[in-house]
Amino acid sequence: MREVIELQASANVEHLGHRLDQVLADLFPDHSRSRLKEWILAGNVRVDGQVIDKPRHKLLGIEAIDVKAEVEADERFKAEAIDLDIVYEDDHILVINKGAGLVVHPGAGNADGTLLNALLHHCPEIGVVPRAGIVHRLDKDTTGLMVVAKTLAAQTHLVEKLQARDITREYEALAIGLMTAGGSVDAPIGRHPTKRTHMAVVKDGKPAVTHYRVAEKFRLHTRLRLRLESGRTHQIRVHMAHLGHPLVGDPLYGGRSRLLKGADPDTQEILRQFPRQALHAAKLILEHPITGEEMCWEAPIPDDMLGLYDLLRGDMERHGG
Repeated sequence: MREVIELQASANVEHLGHRLDQVLADLFPDHSRSRLKEWILAGNVRVDGQVIDKPRHKLLGIEAIDVKAEVEADERFKAEAIDLDIVYEDDHILVINKGAGLVVHPGAGNADGTLLNALLHHCPEIGVVPRAGIVHRLDKDTTGLMVVAKTLAAQTHLVEKLQARDITREYEALAIGLMTAGGSVDAPIGRHPTKRTHMAVVKDGKPAVTHYRVAEKFRLHTRLRLRLESGRTHQIRVHMAHLGHPLVGDPLYGGRSRLLKGADPDTQEILRQFPRQALHAAKLILEHPITGEEMCWEAPIPDDMLGLYDLLRGDMERHGG
């Protein structure tokens, strides 16, 4: 599958002396700078009818500019009929409520059966958008809301908004330990120095900021609402473990629940065996990449996490909490 992109515009006096790649970025903001540069280098851009393949070519500010390029689908991945919980869809974006156990993108050990494979089946034309329109990810066992771009233009704008921190992502989580108040974690995250599958707070990591507030307190656990400013791999899980309050069920960052003194054996066992990190992307707020309308979605807390809350409330009642 391929899509033909045809763009026309005229440079103006403000573009006098500016580089071709800079002018294209100004004239065609629906496409990323890197994509426009690729098209220049491939000979897909004409200035006054002449092919110009040098991004640094200087303009006079009076030229007619034509772009004609083909965007081909990534043939490495196959479409698969996998059920999706679609919260919202239009011609430009798709918002899904991802279930636990669904990997977002194919990789080592997960060549298929992923969200990307499901998107290619649900919307074949998304194949011409890099990564099938996936602009941010959730871990395999994290549930909740994700936005996907269905077009190149939507992808460009969503990526820009994510980088500018203009998309609000709010999460629900259950942490081990009693936290008395909310706060923020501003600590850089990078690859763990010895455990290559883990991330960690490291001095030379990428900037990462997580805000959190206490939503409910239990005897030895705390229900949290969290908001991301950045989107590093495993960010919430790493930051909460850094505070000494890893998430219940987290297999990588020490989330095996501590014993509740006096709790019945069933309660202890359920906490100990909870099969995933108790983390859910509950709320998503963004400006529509094409219309500019502010949009908001909320995904209900999944039953397994609700069951944990009920369990811990019952434990508190039995012990005078």
